Amino acid sequence: MKFKSISIIAVILIGLMAASFTYKANQAKKPWLVPDAAKNKKNAVASNAKSIADGKVLWNTHCKSCHGAKGLGDGTTAAQLKTEPGNFSKAEAQAESDGAFFYKISEGRDDMPSFKKKIPDTDDIWNLVNFMRTLKK
Repeated sequence: MKFKSISIIAVILIGLMAASFTYKANQAKKPWLVPDAAKNKKNAVASNAKSIADGKVLWNTHCKSCHGAKGLGDGTTAAQLKTEPGNFSKAEAQAESDGAFFYKISEGRDDMPSFKKKIPDTDDIWNLVNFMRTLKK
């Protein structure tokens, strides 16, 4: 009887783990749709050394814990997230428009918080976008 109970608990735990992995995989594949107006928005801040340095400070403060120091999606809290934090060094991510990055940072979705209030100066969000462009492979 004791062995049967342990077996049932083991099967339930394995099932829960499989469901969790499947949920996370499905969430990672969910496309993040950005409205055309936001996607086509032009970066208001020139990408120069000062802008990139300012963006890096913001990255280290607000983004690094999930996205990692180099934007690989390997931050210290990434494993705790329900959704993949993304790898900004990949060509697919770098192909997104500056406006799309700005929108995603500002609006947030799921585990990604909105930064409209945390980073209220839009130039600072553009600085962050400029820094993100340096995360290429």
